[in-house]
Amino acid sequence: MDSLWIKTKPIIKKLFSNYVWSIPNNEKIVFLTFDDGPIPEITDWVLAQLKVYNYKATFFCIGNNVEKYPTQFNKLISEGHAIGNHTYNHVKGWNTSTKDYLDEVELCSNIIQQSAREKKHSTLFRPPYGKITPVQSKKLRKLGYKIIMWDVLSADYKKEISKEKCLENVLKNIESGSIIVFHDSIKAFPNLEYTLPKTLEFLSENGYQCAIIR
Repeated sequence: MDSLWIKTKPIIKKLFSNYVWSIPNNEKIVFLTFDDGPIPEITDWVLAQLKVYNYKATFFCIGNNVEKYPTQFNKLISEGHAIGNHTYNHVKGWNTSTKDYLDEVELCSNIIQQSAREKKHSTLFRPPYGKITPVQSKKLRKLGYKIIMWDVLSADYKKEISKEKCLENVLKNIESGSIIVFHDSIKAFPNLEYTLPKTLEFLSENGYQCAIIR
């Protein structure tokens, strides 16, 4: 994922209203999401952090990683978290033909269903890098997918930002209904390891609940 903004601007939400950017509510519920996993040690660590507060999250999985690490994938499901499709090879929609992009999504979907111990089909989709063409979006939505974007971007994957800045990106922008993006990836872990526990502590101390996206 890549983006020019940390807090998604209202004009963007309005222009691309077919995408889910946030889930407004009056109950102080936010939606933690993790992209690019599962990765054994890192995904296991994230699950342990969430378990401390009994928080649930939505994991947008790369099909290739699901295929390689079915144990971690099934652990996500057994612990009550939601699963989303993030393509098989983490492809960028803007640089990919519509046919190839849809094939990537379908392949990821098939791997998710084949790898799950319990029958599992997810209609949640997040485009890698947040980049998807209007035609790709329209076709996926016709297939029943919900395109889930974000309201708050931690930018944990950016090596050039400090862990303190990563935390600030999150804490300064959270509000009820926010969809917050982290990454359970090797690249993001130096920032994630610092930011996630402090984010969870902040949410708990301020009366927030964390729920899955449906």
